[in-house]
Amino acid sequence: MIIDMQDTTTRDVAKRLLVERDEGGAVALGRVLTLLVDTGTHDPEHAIEAANDASREHPCRVIVVAQDTESRAERIDAQIRLGGDAGASEVIVLRPSAPVMKHLDTLVMPLLLPDAPIVAWWPFEPPPAPSEHPLGRMAQRRITDTSQAAHPGKALRQLAGVYAEGDTDLSWTRATLWRGLIASTLDQPPFEPVRKAYISGESTHTSVDMVAAWFAQTLRCPVQVERFPDAPAITQVRLERASGDIVLDRPDGKTAALHQPGQPEHRIALPIRRLRECLTEELRRLDPDEVYGEVLRKGLARLDAQ
Repeated sequence: MIIDMQDTTTRDVAKRLLVERDEGGAVALGRVLTLLVDTGTHDPEHAIEAANDASREHPCRVIVVAQDTESRAERIDAQIRLGGDAGASEVIVLRPSAPVMKHLDTLVMPLLLPDAPIVAWWPFEPPPAPSEHPLGRMAQRRITDTSQAAHPGKALRQLAGVYAEGDTDLSWTRATLWRGLIASTLDQPPFEPVRKAYISGESTHTSVDMVAAWFAQTLRCPVQVERFPDAPAITQVRLERASGDIVLDRPDGKTAALHQPGQPEHRIALPIRRLRECLTEELRRLDPDEVYGEVLRKGLARLDAQ
């Protein structure tokens, strides 16, 4: 069910939600959080689709703010999506004009679920300081995606300078499987120090930067990064040790080959993670990701200093 409301207020939207819940039986009691999605001037549909998929594991109320770039008057158009059009959530799409965008916190406040955690997500350009953004100030968790920024590497380093507990970036989440495989390999004998780490991948993909920073922070060794314009995300990791190199190679973005000294080659399914998978993973935890914070602030600095 899709309900369009033109030139409205968020209080009227909240009242309409109550009416639909009473008359149509829409369930809201099982919602575990409010997900605030700020898409700026971008088309919000891809983000809404990902949020709908994530809501099947984390039932939530999704409030999407997509700026109306045409109207100059103070105006809000809204759309309510329920049932099959909203996954396991309630989706409210707000299209405020530019003057209204200055008061995002008061705009969304009437729509927040009472006594439920709040997560803020910026699927495109991250704000200069997520924890100081009007939506970020009211959220326990703040999710950015520097891979979608106009200048990904610059955006990632900007976030490093303003990091606050509760921040995370999907460049870190996209590398979860890589980090897990590498960590489990290093936990096996022989327990030798890594003399040098190599990582290659797509030129602007910030997951490459985050894995390289993770190496710099945890292994305390030199890290060499190779970038290729058309590579499918991360393509290879090589760890140089005295007994021989550990190599995790994924040239096609689908299947990886793990090479270790004295062992046969292992083939591992390692597809590029989809947006909905990464968002679902981040919604599983509402506590600060301390490892991410350390790698972002300290690991990137170590990497850039090499």
